[in-house]
Order: sequence, then structure tokens, then C-alpha cells
Amino acid sequence: MRIFLVGLIVLASACSPAPPPPAASTSTPAPPPWPAPSGPRVYVSDETGGKVVGIDVATGQVVGTIAVGKRPRGMRLSRDGKQLFVALSGSPIAGPGVDESKLPPGDRSADGIGVVDLATGQLLRKLKAGQDPESFDISLDGATLYASNEETAEMTIVDIASGEVRSRVKVGGEPEGVTLRPDGREVYVTCEEDSEVFVIDTASARVLAKIKVGARPRAIEFTPDGAIGFVTNENDGTVSVIDTARHRVSGTVSIARPEGAPTAARPMGVTLAPDGSQAFVSLGRAKAIAVLDVKSRKVLRTIDDVGDRIWGIALSADGKTLYTANGPSADVSIVDVATGNVRSRIKTGGSPWGAVVSK
Repeated sequence: MRIFLVGLIVLASACSPAPPPPAASTSTPAPPPWPAPSGPRVYVSDETGGKVVGIDVATGQVVGTIAVGKRPRGMRLSRDGKQLFVALSGSPIAGPGVDESKLPPGDRSADGIGVVDLATGQLLRKLKAGQDPESFDISLDGATLYASNEETAEMTIVDIASGEVRSRVKVGGEPEGVTLRPDGREVYVTCEEDSEVFVIDTASARVLAKIKVGARPRAIEFTPDGAIGFVTNENDGTVSVIDTARHRVSGTVSIARPEGAPTAARPMGVTLAPDGSQAFVSLGRAKAIAVLDVKSRKVLRTIDDVGDRIWGIALSADGKTLYTANGPSADVSIVDVATGNVRSRIKTGGSPWGAVVSK
């Protein structure tokens, strides 16, 4: 009987098909969701999508996105270039003239400054920065952050290491643009409602001056030596030129309606050439960029039909390429400075607001 059973087992084994060998893997490993930078990138904040979009400068392609929170707008790179700081807000989106009493309540837990590690694409933490922070700048030593709080008419001073608010400074109505003078001794805050720029001493947090500028000032940028500041004034199509030593307006540049533009010039963002010779001003719904000569304080030319409602504007480190965030068309334009040609428009989705370029 034992011999018979063994024979049956051997026969069954011979008749059964052998198990197939493991299939060889022909697929390549999935790319990481956020590849570490291997060169300069453009970072764009998507206000409605709650994310930051990364674009490779060399290829002009989107390399990934980072979810950061509600309404990302203003951005700055850390002084060492390893982190990206992003202003986040829980306030509902509302345009000028909207009755705020009819808006839903804000989510104050969403307010803050997000800190992103650019090597991994991870949101590391969120700093407290007052209510509805929109724009900000970072001290030269990387220890302190200065943020505008539109709804409370304040500038909040934040200790970056602890992530806590150090103090608050009362400024004018609807503060927006925040930029440190290059020597770090003063921080300038544009206040839309009052058409003023507040100058604040960074050592004492004391208001040193209030400078009357054009209607609805938006952004401010300085020449490399800090002697001159340029303030974009959206509602009267001008740029105010600030004498920083005297804390006063030393001139005004009027920007005519670009040829074929759907609206008058609406100056929004501003960035300067590395050598400080030219200023580039995004003109909002006029879909153009004005190029200003810093020395003569005149408009040299306009670059037309760049994108829809150009807001954020950034310049490559070599000064040869401009990048603009175009909200309504959900894309970023790449512009050759020398020729004024739009090389391409990169789809990002959402509503691009701000743009910065890494080195």
C-alpha cells in the first residue's frame, strides 16, 4: 500500500504544471513626487490651488508641485536658497470693492508663513505671522521675518527660529508689499488704502516716515545700493521713485496704455536688473511689461501681450529672462529680455500669483 501511495504522488507531481517563474520587472522606478533641484528653478504660488509649482529653468517644464495650504501668495527664498517661505491665508478671496460683510468667515488656523524644504519638497512647518499675511521679507541674517497683514493694518515681526510673533507695528490701511532696503536697516511697507509707504526701522520697530505715493501702491524694489526705491501704483498707472536717504518721492514715472492692451497700465510687481540699470514692471490686466531706465527714470519700451493679468514677476540671475505669473490663464510666461519675445507659456493650473527664481 505504501508503494502504491508513493506512486500516485509521483504521478500527480509529474502531471501538474510547474509554477511559472517570477516575471522579470520591465518597469522603471516611479520618479519622486518632487525631484531635488539640479539647477535654477522658478517657483510659482497658486492662490486657488493651494500649492507651489516648480519649473525647471533649463527645460521650461513643470517638475512638480507642493501642497502648502490655503491661498499661497507672497514668497521669498531663504538667504541660503535651501528653503522657500510662502504666505498663507485663511481669508476668502475678494476683489476690490467687495462687501466683506457678505463673505464667509475666515479660517484663522490657515494663516501663517509656510516653510518648504526645496530638496525634498516637504512643508516643514508654519510660522505665526498675524492675520491674513500677504507679502513679507526676511532679514539679512535670516533670523527675522516682516509680514504685511492687510485686514488688521499691521506689519508683523516674526522670530523665524521659534516661529512666534515678536511684535506688531501699526501701518496704513491694506498693507501689501514688504521689502527690506539692501542694508537691512529699514523695511518699507506699501499701504493700498492710504496711498502711502511706511518706512520702519528694523532695530527699534519704530515708524520713521510715511511717504505719499500714487493710488493703490502694490510692490517696492530697490537699486542694489539702496539709494532709490521704485513703488508700483496700480490705480493711476505710475511708478513712484523714492529717495531713501530723505524718505520722499523724487520723481514719478507715468506708464501709457500699451498698444492693443485691453486696459490701461496697472503696475503690479517690479524687479530690477542685476546691475540696477533697468526696472521691469508687470502691468496687470494690460498684459504687458514696462521696461524703465533707472538713470533717466523713463519708460524705454513695453513688452506687449505677455499674459493675462500679469502679477508676480521674477528675473533670472543673469538678467536675460523674465518670468510672469498670469492668474486668469493659469500659466507662466517666459520672456526673453533682449528681444522682448515670449518664448513660451507654461501651464500650471489654478491661479498663479507670485514668482521667484532660485540661483
